Amino acid sequence: MPFVAKHLMTKGTNYKRHYATTAVCCPSRATIWTGLTAHRHNITDVNPPWGGYPKFAALGHNENYVPVWLQEEGVGMYYTGKLFNVHTVTNYDSPYPGGFTGTDFLLDPYTYNYMNSTFQSGTDEPVSYEGHYSTDVVAEKGFALLDQAVQSQQQFFLTIAPIAPHCNIFMNGSVLAENHTFEFTAPIAANRHKHLFSEVKTPRTENFNPDKPSGVSWVRQLPQINDTVIDYLDDFYQARLQALQAVDELVDGLFQRLESYGLLNNTYVIYSSDNGYHIANHRLLAGKSTSFEEDIHVPLIIRGPGVPENHTTNLVTTHTDLAPTFFNLLGVPLRPEFDGKPIPVTQSGLETALREKHEHVNVEYWGFAGAEGVYSCVTPAANLKHTLLTPCLDEPSLIKHNTYKALRIISEDYDLHYSIDPGQMRNLLSEEEVSSLNNTAVLLGMPIQKVVARLDALLLVTKSCARESCARPWSSLHPHGDVSTLEDALSPLYDHFYEVEQRRVVFDRCENGYIIEAEGPQFERDGIMCRDGLPWDTWV
Repeated sequence: MPFVAKHLMTKGTNYKRHYATTAVCCPSRATIWTGLTAHRHNITDVNPPWGGYPKFAALGHNENYVPVWLQEEGVGMYYTGKLFNVHTVTNYDSPYPGGFTGTDFLLDPYTYNYMNSTFQSGTDEPVSYEGHYSTDVVAEKGFALLDQAVQSQQQFFLTIAPIAPHCNIFMNGSVLAENHTFEFTAPIAANRHKHLFSEVKTPRTENFNPDKPSGVSWVRQLPQINDTVIDYLDDFYQARLQALQAVDELVDGLFQRLESYGLLNNTYVIYSSDNGYHIANHRLLAGKSTSFEEDIHVPLIIRGPGVPENHTTNLVTTHTDLAPTFFNLLGVPLRPEFDGKPIPVTQSGLETALREKHEHVNVEYWGFAGAEGVYSCVTPAANLKHTLLTPCLDEPSLIKHNTYKALRIISEDYDLHYSIDPGQMRNLLSEEEVSSLNNTAVLLGMPIQKVVARLDALLLVTKSCARESCARPWSSLHPHGDVSTLEDALSPLYDHFYEVEQRRVVFDRCENGYIIEAEGPQFERDGIMCRDGLPWDTWV
């Protein structure tokens, strides 16, 4: 993406350790626009009853989220492209999304149809753009909203949200309609880009279709992908790259217009994505919804006044931090309910934050996992010789019981997805792995169970956290401030505290959404630290 490189990478700061905390679009977007973790905003799926625009509105978020709050502070709020799933041609006004000055939203069931999109502006009726390339339509609408925002002569916040490089989806109706069906295909590129990347293949990383299974649960049962499907996935990857080129051109057009208006030097531009994507990693097909690095590690680039140019930082940041960052950049007081902290954008701010060693990412997910593309009807099989040769003839099959809690712990000295290596290929807690190590598994210079005891306690905090305990979970375990990193917590002084006193993370049952009774031990409720139902100060 040469224009992203030109306008953002070389003129801004790349936050190369930025993460989405839920690896699917609607919950991730709800986190961006509320500043809350998914277990607090309770939008945990793309569709009702556990997610989607109807649930977002029903829970009252439509009156209490970033657009409403910033508009109340005098900021003009403009948006085009995808807002949420199940924001449809029939419910777009039930209610209208709150807090916006100017809008032009993509609507289901046409959101992911590259050549047959439908948009809805303000309080107007939806308009079909059949035959027009979706990303180009989003670009033109974004530029028109920019013109409108500039003419208002007030501080403004503009969001442009194309769907590329998402797969193309044909839906015969909204998921709210009976007998709806889906047809998933590769992304569609604009005609001017279809000749590009013809020799490019899906990156052959360490975890690309490995000879040995990896991961846990249903992932560990997946058969190896055969050559026929690998060829298809290579074509799918090329299509994703091709589809991104129109997004790259959109970025260029936006910067050209900002410069023509004389706004380039006093405007912050933030570039990111709602979730990542895997293709053949860990024997998975094409999709997301796991806690693997490919699915949760997403871009974040910021350019603007005082932001270091052509700079890359190792600071760990998450989508939970974005709403506080918006407020901070606009000079609006932070809201007490935010679960994240503002991301520093100046050189001095970045240096200070790195010294504080913020190193954790809370990752959570409820419900199903699925694959995208024509080879998406594959379920885990006990027979690992399953050939995966039959394309889908109907809707893709779903892997149920994909609910999980996870941690990413990242510093200069360790890089853990709970407790496995950066390629996420060796499960250090599996009986097979421990047996191969002669029962002497060591991590960070000590028996692995000592490290796991610390991670279990940290996960118990983050899976139920609110406000400060989400941003500073170690301080919930050590309120006197003597522990702020995993390295600090590994001191032998705390062995009894972690290995004997702490409760473990368990699920009473596996649910498709956030149901508190199924979530196991809770470390925090309503901002009061608890254990066994007793407030923190009665037992600390």
